[in-house]
Formats: sequence, structure tokens, C-alpha cells
Amino acid sequence: MKKFLYENGLSILLLVITVLTLVGQLVVGWHEFNNELSDYGRVPFTFGAYLSSGHCIEAVFENWESEFLQMGLYVVLTVSLRQKGSSESKDLDGQEEVDREPSPTRKDAPWPVRKGGWVLALYRNSLSIAFFLLFGLSFFLHAIGGVKQYNAEQVLMGKSGQLSLWQFLGTSEFWFQSLQNWQSEFLSVLSIVVLSIFLRQKGSPQSKPVDAPHSETGA
Repeated sequence: MKKFLYENGLSILLLVITVLTLVGQLVVGWHEFNNELSDYGRVPFTFGAYLSSGHCIEAVFENWESEFLQMGLYVVLTVSLRQKGSSESKDLDGQEEVDREPSPTRKDAPWPVRKGGWVLALYRNSLSIAFFLLFGLSFFLHAIGGVKQYNAEQVLMGKSGQLSLWQFLGTSEFWFQSLQNWQSEFLSVLSIVVLSIFLRQKGSPQSKPVDAPHSETGA
């Protein structure tokens, strides 16, 4: 168990933090939604009912979509683009280990590498594909939750206008929700790309060695 925790400590801690913050969001979101319902003299939702509400689904997945979009694009862009001096960039000249062609004869090579063909073609891009699929799913669920919440608000305010999913995708409200999250994620990536040129964190793989010159590219 001790060895397992040591070898997987980063993912375990991040999973715990993710679950705790998600549960916290759900609980405070539930109270906030019920406060809104009480303002209109409506019966409050149980926690179970809240989990399937548009308010809950929209809040969760409008954030998730931006995270997956950010990571997917970052993985793809760092294949060919460079930033001099950044720990997040590959070397400016020549190829690195990640650029070499996969060899089926390499010891313990993954099964898709040994298989070759279309399986290998898919596997060699599987990281970005996974992120973009997760983005697409989150984008769709954000839209589902968003239209449910929009129509629920229309009912609360005594308005008759109800939108379909496709109509909601064309509203400024949906794109305002998406773009405000997207730009913040791209800003965070830009921050680590640029700040890692000049700043250091001893022991972190996201940083260059403390005594490395600012012009040195790559960790």
C-alpha cells in the first residue's frame, strides 16, 4: 500500500481534491438554487432532485468543457510550436525523444505499437483525441443543462418562451458562459508558458532547474 501511494500520490491527491471541491460546489449550489426558488415562492428541491437540474448540470460542465479544451489544444500546439526559454516548450532545434518514430521492438512497447497500422495511428494521437472527446461531451452536457436552466427560469418569471437545445446553442447567454471560461483557461496556460521563462520552483517538473539560464528552453 505504501508503495502504491508513493507511485500514485499525485493522481490520488488530485482526485481527492477534485471530489471534495465538486461535492462542495454541489452542496452550495443546491442551497443557492433553493434560495432562488424561495424568492419565487416555489417548493425547494431535494439534493437528489437538484443533481438532475439544469442549474447543477450547467454549472459543472461549463467549467469542465473549458478544462478539456485547454488541455487538448495545449497537447496539440506543443507538438510544433516553440517558446524560447519556457520549461513548457520543446527544444528550439532538433528532435526530442517524443518525436522519434515508435518501434515495435522496444522493450515493453504498448500493444498498439506492436500491432501497427490504424491501431498505431489512433494510439499515437490518443491523448489529444481523448481530451477533445471529453470536451465534446462536456460541451453537449453544458448545453443540455443550460437549456434546462434557461427554460426553468422562464417558468419562474412567468414567461412563456421556451427554447429547444439547438435554439439555446445560438444564444449569447450560452456563448458568454463558454467564452468566459475558455479565455481564463488559455490565460492560465499562457501564464505558465511565459512565467516559467523567468521564475523557478525547485523540484517541480514544470520548472527549469533553479540555476538554468532564462534562455534555456525545456525542462
